[in-house]
Amino acid sequence: MTRSAFDLSGEVAVVIGGTGVLGGALASGLALAGAAIAVVGRDETRGQSRASEIVAVGGRADFFRADALRREDLEAVKTAVEERWGKITVLLNAAGGNDPRVTVTDALPVSALDLGAWRDNFDLNLIGGVLLPCQVFGPSMVSARHGSIINIASVAAHLPLSRVVSYSAAKAAVLNLTQFLAREWAPHQVRVNSITPGFFPAEQNRKLLFQADGTPTPRARAILGHTPMGRFGESQELVGAAVFLASSRASSFVTGSDIRVDGGFLCQTI
Repeated sequence: MTRSAFDLSGEVAVVIGGTGVLGGALASGLALAGAAIAVVGRDETRGQSRASEIVAVGGRADFFRADALRREDLEAVKTAVEERWGKITVLLNAAGGNDPRVTVTDALPVSALDLGAWRDNFDLNLIGGVLLPCQVFGPSMVSARHGSIINIASVAAHLPLSRVVSYSAAKAAVLNLTQFLAREWAPHQVRVNSITPGFFPAEQNRKLLFQADGTPTPRARAILGHTPMGRFGESQELVGAAVFLASSRASSFVTGSDIRVDGGFLCQTI
């Protein structure tokens, strides 16, 4: 019997931001498909917990502490993972978030935003979120002529959502960089794609979406009204897209693409 196109046995995946809600769910999903998982992040408690959960159900995983904005941290992770499991074949970049200091309000218009905070937001979402990990882990994939890189974008990259102007601009840059890298590395059989999540409740946006009593905020009601499916996403609903893009058999001719997992948010107009 031939292997399933979605079987990731033999693949070694590094999940940057695997300590977060969405990154952690993606790490678990890739592990369930058979990949060995390096859960990478700054929070050792959550990282160790995620790795332990994967191991407890028969998967292979370990936590590697690193700051995605520190090249030396990422290079140390690369060395340690290769010593543990061999060549890294999948890189999933899930680090990111919106800095509240650059959240636009009536009292804080774009013209008054702090440039230092703006740069910090770009550093987190574009430099540490994509560029540095790709610089560290990408070249060995190019040399091996095998690899898949998956970047996490946002619906804010496609539409200029209210309030999160810096985050939207940074995520738009993520889409552009994804396509640039896809073009550069395609001749070397390294595929670079992105996933655009819709609205998934997580640590960074929970206060924006829910009142203290658990009821939706006005912003949440506006989001749900713009989402044809009429609900928020659940973290495990991102896993199928990630497994598809990670598999060299399922998506061997897919590069420079963006898969939207947004409940129809981006196809809604009036």
